[in-house]
Amino acid sequence: MTGKQDRASQAEAAAKAEPAPPCAMVIFGAAGDLTKRLIMPALYNLVNAKRLPEGFRIVGVDRMSNTSESWAEGLTDTMYELIKGDGEFQADHIDEGSWRWLTDRMTYLQGDLTNAAAYSKIGGHLAGLEKTAGTQGNALFYLAVADRFFSVVVAGLGAANLVEEKDGKWRRVVIEKPFGHDLPSAKSLNADILKTLQEHQIYRMDHFLGKETVQNIMALRFANGLFEPLWNRQHIDHVQITASETVGVERRGKFYETTGALRDMVPNHVFQLLSLTAMEPPISFEADAVRAKKAEVIEAIRPMTPESALTDAVRAQYAAGTVSGKAVNAYRQEPDVAPDSTTETYIACKLQIDNWRWAGVPFYLRTGKFMKRRWTEIAIRFHQAPYTLFRDTDVERMNPNWMILRIQPDEGIALQFAAKRPGPTVTLGNVSMDFAYKTYFDMAPSTGYETLIYDCMIGDATLFQRADNIEAGWQAVQPILDAWASNPVKDIPTYVAGSNGPDAADELLARDGRAWRPLE
Repeated sequence: MTGKQDRASQAEAAAKAEPAPPCAMVIFGAAGDLTKRLIMPALYNLVNAKRLPEGFRIVGVDRMSNTSESWAEGLTDTMYELIKGDGEFQADHIDEGSWRWLTDRMTYLQGDLTNAAAYSKIGGHLAGLEKTAGTQGNALFYLAVADRFFSVVVAGLGAANLVEEKDGKWRRVVIEKPFGHDLPSAKSLNADILKTLQEHQIYRMDHFLGKETVQNIMALRFANGLFEPLWNRQHIDHVQITASETVGVERRGKFYETTGALRDMVPNHVFQLLSLTAMEPPISFEADAVRAKKAEVIEAIRPMTPESALTDAVRAQYAAGTVSGKAVNAYRQEPDVAPDSTTETYIACKLQIDNWRWAGVPFYLRTGKFMKRRWTEIAIRFHQAPYTLFRDTDVERMNPNWMILRIQPDEGIALQFAAKRPGPTVTLGNVSMDFAYKTYFDMAPSTGYETLIYDCMIGDATLFQRADNIEAGWQAVQPILDAWASNPVKDIPTYVAGSNGPDAADELLARDGRAWRPLE
């Protein structure tokens, strides 16, 4: 099939995709950054993709006084600001017709999330939309609020009978991260919300899973006879998962001080990448089949001892430096950050998965803020070929073979291998076969939230975490949290903002005779 034919097939497939069923989407935290910078751009992209139904309405809820008109105006201003930046929303203009379609369906309600009256007001409004706007009584409640309000909102919805499903009407709740701050709090939060909701109503959001390359990992592994036979300890030396950012904590100092890089990224984003990379084949693409296999592999992570948690995990904090050509402050100089803070903005660790497929294969994870490059990838290093054949040639060493799954910003897949250089002698050079989504497929603009919001509306939970998956992730990192709590540091190691990270992270791999892939 040619590229032109394939793109035609894509267009045909896209045209067959049905719009979501009618519903009202209630956004708690309507005035927050998440709503402005990710949720509303994602909904705008869904309008352009013709995935939203005529009977769709948005209800914004927040404690600040506002009107529907001024809320929509503020969101409009933000959308135009976003097209000038380099964030998740990538567009060179705003289609006024598509945006107006969305703003015409927006209403704003002022309400205190701790007050039962707010939920009564929401219930009355939803009943009105069912009669006048054709939402058919379906509702998606999106909790774009601080995590301390998750249980509060769910309990409020339950007390107001807003999550009861009857007469064919569905009610679903989207919960953003962080889902807990450690294993006990994650278990407590799961227990709290399951008092009100059934598991099938809960959609625990992780927008990394909306990335095309993340979704393609299962297709790459399980649809290609070329790769799956090699996807094991007999052929793979180690795996590196990187999620580096070129932003600091921005205006989130208060949140970050109590969170840090480990809690913020590893049990959710990074473990989602790990689980899709390492999971066993599910028996189908049904949500429960996929999520069960993802949970299994996280549960198979070898528990760290107090000693190994200190040696196999590295923490550091960014110092002043230059990022993307701009001078930036040290973390301790950020607003709402303590001048003697020991909160980590970088975490690297080595994990082992104790099962038949991966025994003996280390998984190295790293994530940090104010790094050299904004880059998320899964890098799979295959075992080195024997050198014996090349001993009497000009080849001094064997070149490594890598498969690189690029998640963002340049989504694609690369395979690196050795080839003979032209000439009379035998010498080798590294070459790369590179597939980029944007050059082969017609990709619509995406923040990563579009697929996930659409899946919530159609009731597909495949890309969302189940309670056991969440708790398994916290179980794996809890020994690190405990070891750090038992061994506090007065002066946390630092790395220069705009660099590859701290020296200790390089030493973590060097102990095993390995090295991180450079962020270049």
